[in-house]
Amino acid sequence: MSRLTHIDRDGQVRMVDVTGKKSTSRHALATGRITMKPETFALLQEGRMAKGNVIETARIAGVMAAKRTADLIPMCHPLAISHVHIDFIPAPEASAIDIECAVRLVGRTGVEMEALTAVSIAALTIYDMCKAADREMVISDIVLMEKSGGKSGSYKRKAR
Repeated sequence: MSRLTHIDRDGQVRMVDVTGKKSTSRHALATGRITMKPETFALLQEGRMAKGNVIETARIAGVMAAKRTADLIPMCHPLAISHVHIDFIPAPEASAIDIECAVRLVGRTGVEMEALTAVSIAALTIYDMCKAADREMVISDIVLMEKSGGKSGSYKRKAR
């Protein structure tokens, strides 16, 4: 196992110094799912949730979360993100919404945490806006699907 980068030799937590790293184009794709009762799924798909447009509100929340990840995750670097794209894919057979978030930048550190945070907050926003109809929704399967750029190179999750 490689040495933990956020722990110094004395065991103290530290922010990784990326000053000497070369700026490269970086990309990350994360996904997740929120599953609900079929009745809730129908209300959502028909745009009949009392709180308004759930999907577009979740999209805005996800983008905002990606931009504010450093405020939420200790030791994350604040990043000048150049692009965030969030898709919501209905999965009627499961009464679920699949969430995909891609984040890009040119910089010295990756955007994996930003993509994962965006998916998480988008799912939580859907939960918040639909909870009056369904408190049994389940947020699951939040994973990094791929990333590129940087010293460690590219990563692509193997199919499960």
